[in-house]
Amino acid sequence: MAATPNRRTLATTETSLRVIEALKDVGGARVTELAEEMDLAASTVYSHLATLEDAEYVIKDGDTYRLGLMFLDLGEHVRKSNEYFSLAESKVEQLAEETGGRAHFIVEEHGQGVYVYTKSGKHAVKTFSRDGRRLGLHRTAAGKAILAALPRRCTEEIIDKHGLPRRTSNTITDPDVLFAELETIRERDGIAFNKEEQLRGVRAAGAPVRGPNGSVIGALSVSGPTHRMKDERLHEEVPNVILGTANELELEIEYA
Repeated sequence: MAATPNRRTLATTETSLRVIEALKDVGGARVTELAEEMDLAASTVYSHLATLEDAEYVIKDGDTYRLGLMFLDLGEHVRKSNEYFSLAESKVEQLAEETGGRAHFIVEEHGQGVYVYTKSGKHAVKTFSRDGRRLGLHRTAAGKAILAALPRRCTEEIIDKHGLPRRTSNTITDPDVLFAELETIRERDGIAFNKEEQLRGVRAAGAPVRGPNGSVIGALSVSGPTHRMKDERLHEEVPNVILGTANELELEIEYA
């Protein structure tokens, strides 16, 4: 995790955050394993782990360290403390029930998409999506719906920071192609599609959710296997349900 130019950062804090990220990636590890993974001295890694353990952010099981449930408490606090997010939960459940697919509410944070709520309907397929997971905005329906609602300069800054990494052969990796698609999305009332751009065999439709001042606060989407998400269902039926649900959510936000 490199320091941002022209900003004052603390190296010790950055190292602690790197330790946390490494533990998240590996699931659990011994001091020596983590030190090798991070290319740091074992004594340095141990000091940070000990500090995190004392603060109850890390647990130790024998010789293995893992992230503790303190992070679950923090994440739930963040989610519940935002009134807009709380209102979105019931709408995600409603979408999953009405469409039978996997419904999501995604927001943009630091140029990436974050799953705030996910819910599976009766015909949903199990995918990598889960609450709290981050992903590229350019390769999901909800993400592209958000990008289409942002000023062009914001999208350019996101591309400069994160690029357009490929996940499948269908992923958009050319900025010009992406901007052309975002214009098309705006022309169809914000409806965006993901046609196997994030995961092979999965398609999705999404639409933005706007706050009282008209700015985008997130997006709702529904995904499903390609054999269920095609033709009229993908391009009309599911988008109409999403648009209706997004409108309901916007009204609830307006008068909350």
